[in-house]
Amino acid sequence: MRDEELYTLALTQLKGISLAQKHELLRKAGSAQQAYEQRATIAADQPKLRNALADWSDALSTAEAELRYDEEHGIRVLCLGDDAYPQRLTHCADAPLALFYVGTADLNQPRVINVVGTRHCTQYGNDLIRRLITDLKSLCPRTLIVSGLAYGVDICAHRRALEQGFETVGVLAHGLDDLYPPRHRDTANQMTRQGGMLTEYFTRTQPVKGNFVMRNRIVAGVSDACIVVESAARGGALITASVAQDYDRDVFAFPGRVGDTYSEGCNRLIRDCRAALITSAEDLVKAMHWDGDATLAEAQRNGIERQLFPDLSPKETAIVEELRRTNDQQLNLLSVKTNIPVGELSSLLFQLEMRGMVKSLAGGVYHLFNL
Repeated sequence: MRDEELYTLALTQLKGISLAQKHELLRKAGSAQQAYEQRATIAADQPKLRNALADWSDALSTAEAELRYDEEHGIRVLCLGDDAYPQRLTHCADAPLALFYVGTADLNQPRVINVVGTRHCTQYGNDLIRRLITDLKSLCPRTLIVSGLAYGVDICAHRRALEQGFETVGVLAHGLDDLYPPRHRDTANQMTRQGGMLTEYFTRTQPVKGNFVMRNRIVAGVSDACIVVESAARGGALITASVAQDYDRDVFAFPGRVGDTYSEGCNRLIRDCRAALITSAEDLVKAMHWDGDATLAEAQRNGIERQLFPDLSPKETAIVEELRRTNDQQLNLLSVKTNIPVGELSSLLFQLEMRGMVKSLAGGVYHLFNL
């Protein structure tokens, strides 16, 4: 059991001391263990702080139990100052003193973005995420994608990242002995082999409301840029964007149709100049000056397009092009516009659906994925 991990975890558990004071103690003492050993003198001129530092017994007991659990379950403890600790986060005044991590991804990769948004992601939002991550694979394939494993935009971003071969990390609002929401367990298991799970919370910590707000600062702090896909007028994604701005991170938002509930937050961010408008992965790459990593030549972009729509028959091409012009069309209307009989059109749409290019929606409507 490493002493510095033990004393750092114990320091996080001391009552009556703010996080800012704990950071100051680490700066003065040089380490958590030294803070413990100097506890009688390090705050000699601050009676309240000196009293709070006097008794570490309960905190050390809790830390010892946590370290035993972590060692048994392959959980790494990343202390502030460790090489493996997210270095971007060390520049944030309210960085956690320690993080718990399980996974394979390097948290200090050259490119790290977070993708956040509403828990009520629409088909429009799903399409934006799919296209963003698909195109980013060609432009900046060595990018770590971070989100919060929540419903909606978060889980969609994680799953699209996994599909495209990106490493992706979920930042949790509870301990690593459990998972919320539980229905994302399969995705989380895959992420521990192709990314990871990260939290500042000890085991047996429940996902209470306040923890999600605190979790958002880590999502923002470990990243170079925050991308808001969809958000209502209020929501956790806007908190993440605000924190990212406070941390001097780049913030981007996809615009949406005026009046759409889950585009209102993004449109306001753009209107108030709190986020830059993007419509594609290429916009993001250019704004971040990551062009050196990108394959941006026109010929290759055309090659990407051909790969996304390989070997289409003339009639399949007609269907795709019509849905590109006006998406989400009803079968009969699509039949009229493409001049393909309904029976034959249904068969062609089924083939396109099996290739992951279109999706059948309620009411006989067909949707072209905005790849």
